[in-house]
Amino acid sequence: MQRRPFLIAGALAPLATMVPQAAQAAATVGQPAPDFTLMDTAGKPVKLSDFKGRPVVLEWTNPGCPFVKKHYQGNMQSLQKDAASKNIAWLVINSTAESSADYLAPARLGQWMTEQKAAPTATLMDESGKTGEAFAARVTPHMYIVNAQGVLVYAGGIDSIASARVEDIPKAVPYIQQAMAEIAAGKPLSQSTTRPYGCTIKYKGSAA
Repeated sequence: MQRRPFLIAGALAPLATMVPQAAQAAATVGQPAPDFTLMDTAGKPVKLSDFKGRPVVLEWTNPGCPFVKKHYQGNMQSLQKDAASKNIAWLVINSTAESSADYLAPARLGQWMTEQKAAPTATLMDESGKTGEAFAARVTPHMYIVNAQGVLVYAGGIDSIASARVEDIPKAVPYIQQAMAEIAAGKPLSQSTTRPYGCTIKYKGSAA
């Protein structure tokens, strides 16, 4: 099966970064985040509202995406560990449809996360795409933060440089790292919405 071309930072990045206005109504910064229950890679149900009282980072992923691979060279793992040290939950969500060449079965996705020495609170399966669509997630990695009261306080990119080059990570504004530090310090976020970048999510019903 031929792999669908990935979005490349630069020329195609704008296609990946702007979420349609109509879709944004489902999940709006400053409003309660849509609740969801998803199965983790071990088959255990995980509910967003179970973390109320604790901030939660949501990371949309697809291991086949070069932008995801860029951040799993160590940056994403570091952010996940930083979140844990601040008592911030970190949920990885994969909304890739089963019909896509990029789809990984739960056990294989769990194995991949273990191989990367990732440290999220849970890795969740969203094959139906309903949770991804509720948050208007369009790319991987698309990032969100829900505060301890269950309100969506951040939506956007992991950082400011839309490239698949690892060497760009130290040069970028680290949006998620910055937001977590501000949350831990009890400060308002200096940026609540930024431009996400990455590979288009292969939702159920879309082209594989």
